[in-house]
Amino acid sequence: MTTETTPRGRPRDERSHAAILAATAELVAETGYAATSLAAVAARARVGKDTIYRRWSGKAELVYEAVFTTTDTAPVPDTGTLEGDLDVLVRQLIDEFSAPAAAAALPGLLADFAASPTLRATIRTAFLAPAEQRLADVFDRARERGETGGGVESGLVLDTLVAIILFRLGILGEPAGPELSRNIAGIIAKGIEVR
Repeated sequence: MTTETTPRGRPRDERSHAAILAATAELVAETGYAATSLAAVAARARVGKDTIYRRWSGKAELVYEAVFTTTDTAPVPDTGTLEGDLDVLVRQLIDEFSAPAAAAALPGLLADFAASPTLRATIRTAFLAPAEQRLADVFDRARERGETGGGVESGLVLDTLVAIILFRLGILGEPAGPELSRNIAGIIAKGIEVR
């Protein structure tokens, strides 16, 4: 998933793309966000820096994709209940935020996001859209089962889920076991259920 809207030059080599993302996550986990450079990523991935700059606008966008979009490719959960589906999604987010690369990347990414409205807009439109669509699919099924009505704002629910997880793991440093995901899923499901 990149922000590139029109193809330039040769078609993208998916192996290079995967190698760049893997190298980025590894370097961030090993050296931290600040010490991770695009030159180091290029060297580890065995690509030229131009290959990276053709796909990402800079380090923050690359690190975000490498570290915080892993759940976007997972199948949309279908447990048969809204609360069960939310539990699976929350566990996936907790796993993503608990990874060593995420913990190392988060402070630097937050600072870069705060400093750049353009970067914030890119993250919202290019990277959060798949996660929001996964939630919308969950809510569509819940509505079909009669668990919730229409008009649930999947973007707002996603923001709420991420904020809770970020606060509990990133700021408070509390452990995140299965009970946390069940509790969060229960609270969210109760808040949007049909009354």
